[in-house]
Amino acid sequence: MQKRRSVAFHTLGCKLNFSETSTLSRLLEADGFEKKDFDDNADVYVINTCSVTDNADKECRQIVRRIQRKAPESLVVITGCYAQLKPKEIAEIPGVDLVLGAAEKFNITQHLKDLHKNDSAKICSCDIEAITGFNTSFSVNDRTRTFLKVQDGCDYNCSFCTIPMARGKSRSDSIDNVIRNAETLAAKGVREIVLTGVNLGDFGKGPNGEKHTQDFYQLIQELDNVEGIERYRISSIEPNLLTNEIIQFVAESKRFMPHFHIPLQSGSNKILGLMRRRYRRELYAEKVAVIKQFMPHCAIGVDVIVGFPSEDEAAFNETFEFLHNLDVSYLHVFTYSERDNTKALDIEPVVPVHTRHERNKILRNLSYQKLQYFTTQHAGQTRKVLFEDHNKNGMMEGYTDNYIRIATPYRHEWANEIREWKI
Repeated sequence: MQKRRSVAFHTLGCKLNFSETSTLSRLLEADGFEKKDFDDNADVYVINTCSVTDNADKECRQIVRRIQRKAPESLVVITGCYAQLKPKEIAEIPGVDLVLGAAEKFNITQHLKDLHKNDSAKICSCDIEAITGFNTSFSVNDRTRTFLKVQDGCDYNCSFCTIPMARGKSRSDSIDNVIRNAETLAAKGVREIVLTGVNLGDFGKGPNGEKHTQDFYQLIQELDNVEGIERYRISSIEPNLLTNEIIQFVAESKRFMPHFHIPLQSGSNKILGLMRRRYRRELYAEKVAVIKQFMPHCAIGVDVIVGFPSEDEAAFNETFEFLHNLDVSYLHVFTYSERDNTKALDIEPVVPVHTRHERNKILRNLSYQKLQYFTTQHAGQTRKVLFEDHNKNGMMEGYTDNYIRIATPYRHEWANEIREWKI
């Protein structure tokens, strides 16, 4: 009897990558593979990469070197955004056996059938323009929360971003299929679904870019009727696509949580223009005000980039003051890093790396203060918390509806349960 081959996965990057890794895992398990933890010895290691920053690229190389030391005879497969953008560069990393671009990642079972340890890596990729299909993905690592991919690709051309080159044009699942997936997840005991995509608010374009008659507002209306799913979160939505009707719907919904994550990137209109963002800071402030009008208790997360080319002290201070005065809950701060084939490379002057890191620290400190203030505002209130089934040194964690993290001594009977909790 032939021994079952084993596979282990490692994911870098966004929620979308986590949903896709989970799908790749199910494909290989259905093909007879035994899934193992990444720290265990496995016959095949799959790394699903990100390429938003140069750190993600470096981390991929470090992980491959670690596998080489631990299990030199094992096969190493690299997929994800880095694999699509720089397949030849990855193929030259010692120990890599297979590089799967965006069009081939979901054909992984076929590619592994005849793959053997060789001196050179096999590259299976294609031009990003050729990618028109949509592959459904969702994560089911535990029953509590799942990331459900409903949209992929992006038609925006922000000057700092490689995602359109790595994932192709904007395309979406159909509402009917999303509903079927939500019902499947409900049957598995999932309590919360996080809707994910590259540009979620652009939901509604078909596999070849043609416009559906459906849009994101219609999608969330339909999802709100799915029995068994008690919570939905919108992972991230562009401010220019976050309509007032979406905000009002979330405010009135029992299933969509009072929590938005809205990319800003800069509080300077000059920098926003150079970034080729599709809004000005005034629109962003207006969206935050509308959210707080309908949901004063709503959590609002912000993406912001520091050190973008030509961001002088005045522009950074504009961003700091804008965020300081904005009624938001926390920040995700990214340090700008140069990416090949982006328009930002032509913008001068370049901000010194040490200045970028200093600005990152300043905004992360502001984020800490914002989160502390937001949490304190709700002290004494009773809110619903969904606890996760992870025992972390005798403790368990969960999140309130408005995304305040709660930690308490582990109780098995509370796992995957929604409890009333006094903050």
